[in-house]
Amino acid sequence: MLNRRHFRVKVMQTIYAMHQHQTDSLDQQEKFLMQSIDNAQDLYLLVLSIFEELKIKEQEYLDRVAKKHLATPQERNPNLKFINNQFFKILEKHDQFHDKLEFRKINNWKLNDDTILFLLDAIKESEVYTKYMSTPSSTFEDDIYFISDLFTQVIAPNDKLYDYLEDYKITWVDDIPVINTLISKQIKSLKSIDSSIDLPRVFKDEDDKEFVRNLFRKTVLNELEFAKEYENKTPNWDTERIAEIDTIILKMAICELLKFPSVPVKVTLNEYLEIAKEYSTPKSSIFINGILDNLVKEFQANDKIKKSGRGLL
Repeated sequence: MLNRRHFRVKVMQTIYAMHQHQTDSLDQQEKFLMQSIDNAQDLYLLVLSIFEELKIKEQEYLDRVAKKHLATPQERNPNLKFINNQFFKILEKHDQFHDKLEFRKINNWKLNDDTILFLLDAIKESEVYTKYMSTPSSTFEDDIYFISDLFTQVIAPNDKLYDYLEDYKITWVDDIPVINTLISKQIKSLKSIDSSIDLPRVFKDEDDKEFVRNLFRKTVLNELEFAKEYENKTPNWDTERIAEIDTIILKMAICELLKFPSVPVKVTLNEYLEIAKEYSTPKSSIFINGILDNLVKEFQANDKIKKSGRGLL
């Protein structure tokens, strides 16, 4: 579900939190790190479950309106196209999905249905919904196309939904775009009513999990050593004034260069430059690029970089 850049960001944030709270409890912080990664699965399940709750709320609304004493003919015989969308049927029969929701106690929308009702109003006001409901029938492809557009144009960008997710679990902030992209791809990949959505794992394999643990532990346990590597290579920068995020990025990058033989040098450089662009100051990527470029040349000259495998230098 998550890629290694995302893992690097999680490690960076955990180390930053350690610095801010001045804690040196490695085991406790590692537990927090792994939990923050595992929580991405809850976010995935929660976002996907929005669709079922939307259908339930719309069904309840239509039933309630139809029973009104002075219900109009249209209210007694409403357009059921939305609640009959075939995507909902795929979710309904997805036993593993429902088992996961129950096992991980994902029941947010039942306890806080105001967000779902707000989304439902936004959906009904959208051009995507109006266009879909205006046609009397649709194919499976039409249904999926509608759900895909509904998710990317109305649900995923909704500010109220984003605020709820951010407030509920702060560690989800960086996960939301990743999860939304994944769900969007999964929706588009459905080809028939017999299709199913594969529930992803947070870690692709055990190597990914070990990568996270090792990157966190080796960086934290060797921070002083790694800091010495760049301290005398910033003549135009006051070491005391270097952004803390930048120092953490540098230490993590040095850690990978020196202590991760299976990670190519180019991958390490590219990954941390991209992270710097997104999470630090505007000039950080230029500063970090210059430092790391000089360090790599020095490490290679002193034979300190030991990479194994083809194409790793």
